[in-house]
Amino acid sequence: MWLTNDLLLHYQRCPRRSFLDLYGDRSLQKPKSEFLLKLQQDSQKYQQNILASFSFSEPKYRRGDWEAGAKATLELMRQGADCIYQGVLLTPADNLKLAILDLGLEPSSENYELAGEDVYEENLAQQVNNPEHNIFLVSNPDLLVKHPGQSNFGDWIYIPTTIKFGRRPKQEYQISAAFHALVLAKVQGVLPESSQLILRYQKPYAINFAKWLPRLQKILNECIETLLSTQTPEVFISRQRCNLCRWYNHCYSVAQSQQHLSLLPGVTPSRYEHLQTLGLTAVESLASANPSHLEPLLGEAVAENLVLQAQSTVHNRAILKSAQAFYDGDFLATSPIEIYFDIEAEQELNVDYLLGVLVVDKVAKTEKFYPLLAEEPGAEELVWQQFLDLVGSYPNAPIFHFSPYEADTVKRLAKLYNTPASQVYPVLARCVDLHERVTAAVMLPVEGYSLKAIATWLGFEWRDSTANGAQSVCWYDDWLETGDRAFLDSIVRYNEDDCRATYHLKNWLANFLQNARPTV
Repeated sequence: MWLTNDLLLHYQRCPRRSFLDLYGDRSLQKPKSEFLLKLQQDSQKYQQNILASFSFSEPKYRRGDWEAGAKATLELMRQGADCIYQGVLLTPADNLKLAILDLGLEPSSENYELAGEDVYEENLAQQVNNPEHNIFLVSNPDLLVKHPGQSNFGDWIYIPTTIKFGRRPKQEYQISAAFHALVLAKVQGVLPESSQLILRYQKPYAINFAKWLPRLQKILNECIETLLSTQTPEVFISRQRCNLCRWYNHCYSVAQSQQHLSLLPGVTPSRYEHLQTLGLTAVESLASANPSHLEPLLGEAVAENLVLQAQSTVHNRAILKSAQAFYDGDFLATSPIEIYFDIEAEQELNVDYLLGVLVVDKVAKTEKFYPLLAEEPGAEELVWQQFLDLVGSYPNAPIFHFSPYEADTVKRLAKLYNTPASQVYPVLARCVDLHERVTAAVMLPVEGYSLKAIATWLGFEWRDSTANGAQSVCWYDDWLETGDRAFLDSIVRYNEDDCRATYHLKNWLANFLQNARPTV
C-alpha cells in the first residue's frame, strides 16, 4: 500500500474519503464540477507564480510510478541539486515509532501523551510489519531545497517546502508538512531544520516539529489502521467539507438510505458522538427524547434545538421555536414597498460583481428587478453608486437579504469608496437578515438552512436548478475570458431567482407567524 501525502491529507478531512480513494469504485465518483476545476486551475497558476522565482531540477518518472520517482529523486539528492521540484521520497512504514524517538526531539508533556507506548497498539504494529501489507510512506513535496548541513549525501541537507493555495496554516497543512519532514529524515538520515509552507499573501511558514511530529505519528497510526480495515468508515455528511468531494453523491445516497443523523442540521461530528453515547442514532429516537437527558453532554440550548429539529423532520412541518417574533415589532418589518437584495461576488478578484435588487410595490402591485452588474471588475464603484441611488429613492423600504454578507458588503464598499456615513447608516438600519430571523423563529424539516434548501421546501423553483453561488463565480470568470454575454444572462437569472426566493420566504414567514400568533 502506498500511503501518500494526498491520501493522508484526505484522511484528515474525512477517513471515509481516504478509504474510498484507495478501495472505492471510481465509477461512483461524480465528475469534477466547473468550480472545482477553477480552484485547481487557480491553485496551479499560483504555484507556477511561486516556482518562477526558483531554478530547479525535476526527476523524470511516469506519473504514479513512485519507485521510479524515488530512485530519480535520490539520484538528484546525491548529486547535490540545489532545488528539486516534485521529488518523491519513499520509506517503509515498518517502524513508525523511530520517527519521533530517534530524530532527536524532546517531546513536551503533551507530546509524551501522544507519542507514548499506548499509541503504538501491538496489533497495529503487527499489521504494519506484516510483509503481506507492504506499506510505504510516499512523500511528494513541491520543493526540496538544499541547505548546508550533514546528511547521508554529504555536507548538505534538504528542507521540504509545500505550496498551498490557502491563506492560513491549517492543521491539515501542517501535518502534511510534518509528513514530508518525517519521510525526508528517513531518506537523508537527519531531520531537516524545518518544513516550510508557502501560503497566499504570507511569508514562508516554518512548522513546529515538537508540536506536529507527535500528532502526525498519532494520525498516521489511525490512518493506517483505517486503511487496513475491511470495513468502510461510517458515512457522515458535512456539507462545508463534502460539497467539493467527488464521492459526495455516493455518500449522500448512503446517508439518505440510512436516514443518517448527519443529515440533520446541528448534528456535528462531536455532537453525533455524544448522541451515540446516549443511544440516539435515529431521527425518530431523537425526536422522542427528553431534552433534559441530553443536556449534561450537549448543554440546554443545543439539546432543545436538536430535539426540535428532529421533531420538525419526522413530522415534516415547521415548528415555532421562539415567541420573540410576536413581541418584537422590528422582528419582521413590513412596508408598502419592500426591497430584496442579493450579491454575487468573486473572492479571488475581490469584487462584488452583481448587486441584485428586487423592488416590490404592494400598492401598485409591481415587482421590478434591477441587476446592477459590473461587467468588468473596475466597474464595482459605479455599481455601488447605482445601488445607493436606487435604495435611496425608497427611503422607507426595508431591505431584506439572506445572510450577513450583504450588510457586511455595504460596510466594505462604503469604506472602500469613502461613502459618507450619513448615506450609509440609513441603508444599514433598513437591512433585515432573513436567515437570522428564520433560524431564530422556527425549525424547518430541511437538511440545512441555506436559502435554496428552505425555499425549495416551500415550493419555490429556480429556473436553473443546478445554479449556485460557485457556478455564478465560474460564469463571471467565463464572461471575462470569452466576452460571451450568455454567461452574464445566466448570472442575472440566478441572482433574480435568489431575490425572488428571499421574497417568497419572507411572505411565508410573515404568514406563518401570523397564523401561529397566540390568541388572547
